[in-house]
Order: sequence, then C-alpha cells, then structure tokens
Amino acid sequence: MPDTKNTAAFLQLSEIVFPLLSWYAANKRALPWRKNITVYRVLVSEFMLQQTRVETVIPYYQRFLHELPTLQALAEAPEEKLLKLWEGLGYYNRVRNLQKTARIIMDQHRGKFPDHYETLLTLPGIGEYTAGAIASIAFGQPIPAVDGNVLRVICRLTENRNDIRSAKTKAVVRTALQAIYPPEHSADFTQALMDLGAVQCLPVATPECGQCPLHSHCLAFAHGSVGEIPAKAPSKPRKIEKKTVLLLSCNGKTAICRRQQTGLLAGLWEFPMLDGWSKRTDIERFLKESHVEYQALTETIRAKHIFSHLEWHMRGWKAECAKETPQWRWVTPEEMHSTITLPTALQPYREQLWESVLSAGKHSVAVF
Repeated sequence: MPDTKNTAAFLQLSEIVFPLLSWYAANKRALPWRKNITVYRVLVSEFMLQQTRVETVIPYYQRFLHELPTLQALAEAPEEKLLKLWEGLGYYNRVRNLQKTARIIMDQHRGKFPDHYETLLTLPGIGEYTAGAIASIAFGQPIPAVDGNVLRVICRLTENRNDIRSAKTKAVVRTALQAIYPPEHSADFTQALMDLGAVQCLPVATPECGQCPLHSHCLAFAHGSVGEIPAKAPSKPRKIEKKTVLLLSCNGKTAICRRQQTGLLAGLWEFPMLDGWSKRTDIERFLKESHVEYQALTETIRAKHIFSHLEWHMRGWKAECAKETPQWRWVTPEEMHSTITLPTALQPYREQLWESVLSAGKHSVAVF
C-alpha cells in the first residue's frame, strides 16, 4: 500500500459494493454485448474496446457479429474480410490477435473457451484487464478488470496520488479490488465499475460527483481533490513524421500498395507515400523513376492524423496517369469500398478521391 492513509482507505473499499451494485441495477448502460451474454460476445467486445470509446465500437461490434457470428466463423475468416470489418477502429493488431486467439481455441481447446484466468493470459492479445473482464463477465469469477476508468475511480475513492500509469499503482488497485469482489455478483460488479468511470467519475476536473452513488465514500470528494486525481507523470511528446501522399488515377482507378508486414499499420493498403514533404521536383523525379507517364500534377489537401505515439502530417498530390503501371495495384471505388482496407489516417484522401469520381461521373478509382 502506498501509505497509511491509503491503507485505511483500501480497507474501507468493501463499503462500496452494495451501493455500487444498486446504482448499476438502476442505471446500467444498454450495450449490445450485454444482451444474451456469451463468451464469444464478451471476447469480441473487449478486444474492440481496447483503446476505443464505446460509442465508436457499437456499430462495428454489431456488423462484426452479423458477419462472423461464431468463434469458428472468426477463426476461418479470410484476412481481407477481417481487416475490412475492422477498418476505422485502428490498432489492427487487435483483430489479428483476436483471430489468433479464436484459432488456438478451435485447434487446441476443441472450440471450448478456457475459463481459467492464467490460461486466458496465454492467449494472443489478452492481458490482465481483458482476462479479468472475460473471467468475471463471461464466467462470473471474482477477478478484477482494471482499466483506466477503474483506476481513476479507485484512486479518487482512496485519494491515491501515485502515478496512475505505473504498474505498481495498477497492482495495488487490483489487489484491493480482489479483496472485495462479491463472488455471486462478479459480472455486475465489473461492469458497474466500468460504467461509473464512463458516465459519473469522469476524467475532468468537475466530474458528476453530486450524482455519484459513492461520493459519501470518496476521500477525494471529501477533501476537494477530485480535480487533482488521478496523478499522471508527464507524457513524452509524440514524434512527428511528415508524409507526401500520392493520388495516382488512371481511367477511374487509383494506385495502392501494401505496407510492410511488420510495424505500424502492418499489412494494410495505402496510397503511394514518400517520407517528408516532397517538392514538386522530387515527386516528378519519383514518378519518372517509376516509369509513370502523367498529366497535371497538382497539390491537393493537407491532413493530420494522431497515433498513440506519433503524428503524421500529410500533404497530398494528385495526377492522372496514362497507363496502369505494374508496381502498384489499381482498384475501383467499389473495390476500395467493399474489400480494400485503408488506414483511418488516409481517410481524407479516399474521401477526396470519391468526391472527384462522383463529380466526374466515373464509377471506378485505382488504389495501391
């Protein structure tokens, strides 16, 4: 425990169980994965919810379950279909790990989902939080699922000022919660903590403390320190990468290419890109070296995309090409819409291409 005051506070956490469960029974969010709970539905939702807001996940979850309603269907899905269903959610390693997990369960566990926490931790893409969520929600086991929302709630309740991002803080909170988990209401308790952090104990200086069912148990509320907690060590500034995006069209098609199979956005399609903000002469030289005959090279929109650890600052250029050169794949707008998975970072450029096609009365666009 971090100090004597917080030790006493953690010992009093058992007092939150009843009021929190009562609040949840009356106020729980109506989320699609909470209807007809199965292990598979919990698995898919928890993978999608990693680093993504609930409001964003809901339509993706519904479409994913419609197309891949079972663990076997997920295990057997072609990668193109899998990535397309995930397009726009980002962090594509999540869906690749989701499928790896499905295949392991089908091959090594005969399609039966393992219900032991330690076994869950061995599956691709499943860490302590996701394993705890599956164990408690799907199997009713008294195992905490400690994410950012839960950490914020418990740190405020106990007025814990330690760095919320540290592994030590997370371990302390997880141990304290483990001691108070109600075995017969584990699924509800996990989801109640999630909901409280999502709709009441918000990550701002003025959360909805007056309506919080636990405000009378909260040391941060009692001492006026809610706005100071959770404490976070300063983040490192994101690295900025400049990119030049090339929109090369030919007879209504656009050029696209595959990214490398490792690293950022591994294996996804993209428009041809050059590192840095290339000058017109640099782009002309690149196209000449690529044996591309073109007309009217013009600068187009600028865009920015923020990843967790870096930013892309992009400038686009477009050109109409005389023929489809073989080093790239050329695709129609229909193909791009139905089968090609492009990173969200490049969405502004795909939208611009689509608008150009519509305004020109064409029906196909080429992509890399």
